[in-house]
Amino acid sequence: MKKYDKAKSLVKLKAFLNRQETAMLSSLAAKNAQGIRRVPDERLDSGYRQAFSVDVDRILHSLAYARYIDKTQVFYLVKNDHITHRVLHVQLVSKIARTIGRFLGLNEDLIEAIALGHDIGHAPFGHDGERFLSEICRKNGIGFFHHNLQSVQFLERVERKGKGWNLCLQTLDGILCHDGEMHSERLLPATGQSFAEMDAQIAAKRKDPTTELTPMTLEGCLVRMADTVSYIGRDIEDAIRLGLIKRFELPRNSTRVLGDSNGTIVFNLVTDIIRNSYQNPYIAFSSEVSEALIGLKAFNLECIYLNPKIKQHTHRIKKLFEMLFEKFLDDLQKQRKSSLIFSQFLKDMTQEYIEQYAPAEIVRDFVSGMTDHYFLNQCPEDMRPRVEAV
Repeated sequence: MKKYDKAKSLVKLKAFLNRQETAMLSSLAAKNAQGIRRVPDERLDSGYRQAFSVDVDRILHSLAYARYIDKTQVFYLVKNDHITHRVLHVQLVSKIARTIGRFLGLNEDLIEAIALGHDIGHAPFGHDGERFLSEICRKNGIGFFHHNLQSVQFLERVERKGKGWNLCLQTLDGILCHDGEMHSERLLPATGQSFAEMDAQIAAKRKDPTTELTPMTLEGCLVRMADTVSYIGRDIEDAIRLGLIKRFELPRNSTRVLGDSNGTIVFNLVTDIIRNSYQNPYIAFSSEVSEALIGLKAFNLECIYLNPKIKQHTHRIKKLFEMLFEKFLDDLQKQRKSSLIFSQFLKDMTQEYIEQYAPAEIVRDFVSGMTDHYFLNQCPEDMRPRVEAV
């Protein structure tokens, strides 16, 4: 009886926290009590843990999250311990978004869940790998590959050997719609979404990459903007460290407004978002800061992301993607049980997953989940590009 009373008191604590949320958070914030799961979970509903906090823990304990440690952010095949990798990037997004969210009265648990999970679907070798894999997927008739779609695919359909983590709709929606490469001066959430609508959006985006996705919560809108805030100045610092650019080369119209170092850029962008979003039903930059950010993004694209100095292995990496995809697809179709796609990826996978997806989709899930190092280890040694110390 005493043990039961203790459990009951914890449930009461949850109810108290939920009431406290209603009193303390903005009326525009997503509340934990509003969390919706695709499969109702009575154990969670009757337990003491809040919905979005559970999602954070589940993402942190996912195998895909562990693989962030060896996933490229921008610069690959570079041996330098101070260059940003994907695992640091998502932590920076989480911290920046939670800082802003605290001032706006938003749900920090939901913000953290979206931020930590938003890049889980990234292929090896960053956006270059994403582009190569997308071309291959299209040729195999399974649509475009997008890392945000793949993040939802991993968390819902692949993790836990096909069982998925049964995350809340609000979390998955924020991950799906996080596209930090798209610029928005103002983001107004598209409220009232459902799992059926999210599934339709995924299908539409896979067919047409120009399909626009808008988060259903302010928290999702905030993470999308914080994604840009976290990488724009950090990529500049990494590029300077690698000798690709000089600080004085940054565009004056942008640095005059935002500053010329990561710290000042982040501070000014964060401050501007808070000022322009406080007590508003949207997340926004001021027009001046928005224009300065557009200028900085254009500079980064031309001078960093498309810099030929970091593209010298691109052609070889593309060939390796094509080779590995073809190899594992052939292994799967010819049922070579000794192949890693059987012994590691499909081992103990649910029958539902195996029956639901075409061979090319299964190979897509396997290859996209690889770390850079694991990917290269599957390639013939004489074909692997050399990692260079900088």
